[in-house]
Amino acid sequence: MINMIPLPHAPKIVSKENQKAVFEIEALYPGYGVTLGNSLRRVLLSSLEGNAATQVKIKGVQHEFSTIPGVLEDLTLITLNLKQLRFKVFGDEPQKATLKVKGEKDVKGKDLVLPPQVELMNKDVKIATLTSKSAELDLEISIEKGLGYRSREARKKQEKLEVGAIPLDAIFTPVRRVGFRVENMRVGERTDYDRLFLEVETDGTISPEQALERASDILLRHFSLIAETYKQKVEEPKEPKAVKSPKGAKKAKTLRKHAEKKKGKKAK
Repeated sequence: MINMIPLPHAPKIVSKENQKAVFEIEALYPGYGVTLGNSLRRVLLSSLEGNAATQVKIKGVQHEFSTIPGVLEDLTLITLNLKQLRFKVFGDEPQKATLKVKGEKDVKGKDLVLPPQVELMNKDVKIATLTSKSAELDLEISIEKGLGYRSREARKKQEKLEVGAIPLDAIFTPVRRVGFRVENMRVGERTDYDRLFLEVETDGTISPEQALERASDILLRHFSLIAETYKQKVEEPKEPKAVKSPKGAKKAKTLRKHAEKKKGKKAK
């Protein structure tokens, strides 16, 4: 095709700090800055796999409205704190994390006992406050893989929970925030091409570069499926073979015989 839309420049990182990076894509055809920015933002926030605490079992607690003696926070606040924990899991199987503390202290993520294949990224997250020497907190957290966000109400309706288990709002997505902006730039004689700035912040379980690569791959696989479904295989037309009519063949045979007779007479 002569009038193909030109491809932009490869993305580059213009700034990076901790788990936040700003990517720049230059020379996008007019309008494609918003098209790409919107598509990538939606996929980054909704479709990347991650790990989250999905339920908790607390010793002496039967439901989410119970109170725990010697613990400052109510159960609602404790479950909100557990929801903030970000786990990196090596493997696909669900995992368990346990916590058993006693005495007056601030209980944090670093107090959790984790299996070898699980790493906690934010160990300073506060879970609860024990206010007396006799206070005790004994709990078990289930950690699972998933996509996007799943509410505890959905878990109650769709899954059979363990006895004494309290479901949690599960934030699986490893991406905390995504934003983008588009500005005009000059390409050749035109000044209406797009420059896209895409800002991605993750929770530390994956890097911003990994997040962008995975989101792009998800979009690519969907578009490739559509393209391959309707792709036309164009074959070059074959040149038709010449077919002699019976009448033409008979005429050629007569002329050949006439030429042979004439040749014989000359020989005599």
